[in-house]
Amino acid sequence: MLCLEDCLDFSDLDHEEIEAIAEHEHIPMICAAELGCELLKTPLGVVQLHTMVLDDLNNAIEHGQPERAGRWAQVYQHLRTTHPISHA
Repeated sequence: MLCLEDCLDFSDLDHEEIEAIAEHEHIPMICAAELGCELLKTPLGVVQLHTMVLDDLNNAIEHGQPERAGRWAQVYQHLRTTHPISHA
């Protein structure tokens, strides 16, 4: 049987990126890991993933949470490097 950590490791996303999905979609981490795997399969899905993290960042800014915003900014920078948006 797979545990949560197995699913997170299988997803090709960092823990923080999965956490961003979970927060954005208001779903458990294990569901976010599955959703993240699916999003990475298509260019549109990658765009949706970028949008989720940026939404989390903007939400933190709007709610006056600079530490949280800084964290999401770091997550987004990493996401841009590891899973860039395809312009093809």
